[in-house]
This record gives sequence, structure tokens and C-alpha cells, in this order.
Amino acid sequence: MSENLTLDGLALPLRALRLLAVDFSHLPAPDVRMSPVFPDQLELSFHRGLPDFEVWREALDISPDAVVYREQSDGRTRVLKASADFADATLELTGYSDACAPERVGGAA
Repeated sequence: MSENLTLDGLALPLRALRLLAVDFSHLPAPDVRMSPVFPDQLELSFHRGLPDFEVWREALDISPDAVVYREQSDGRTRVLKASADFADATLELTGYSDACAPERVGGAA
């Protein structure tokens, strides 16, 4: 991280976000995060369940094998993570779901 990073230093994730807004405007709206700590990264997170994560994963053609599953909060929350290169930025997808809620993700219950 540079202490002198300007908004121009976030050009890659900003460009990626602009392209996502144009090409995937019909998909569920994610939480969006960019940071000068990781100036080449755009994070999209989904807190309303895993189906929104899955729709974006498929739209971005990220392989199901690239998805990492974990749990947090003593197993009460399921978390899916995947990353891909998009418009020269690293795109990080994260989906959260209550572990008690049955959801269909990737064809499995």
C-alpha cells in the first residue's frame, strides 16, 4: 500500500466495476469493496444467501472447482469464496449463508 495512492491508483478495480455494471446489470446487486491496501482487487460479497453468489460465479465462468468452502461463527455461517481475473483486476467473490438454511448451490442441496 502506498501512502500517496490516489483514486487513479484504483483504476483497475474501478474499470472492472464499470464493466460489470454494464455487462451484468441484470444480476443481483452485491456489496462492493475496493481498498488502497489491495489496489488491484475488487471484492463482491453476497449476504442474502448462496444463490446470488452462484449466479455471479456462473456468469463469470468461474469453475465450481475454484470455489473454496468454509464455515465461520462456530459453524453457523457457510462461506463460499472464489476469485478470477476480470478486466486486469482480481475479482473476489464471497457468499455468506446461515448454515441452518437449506440452499441449492451448484445443483446440490
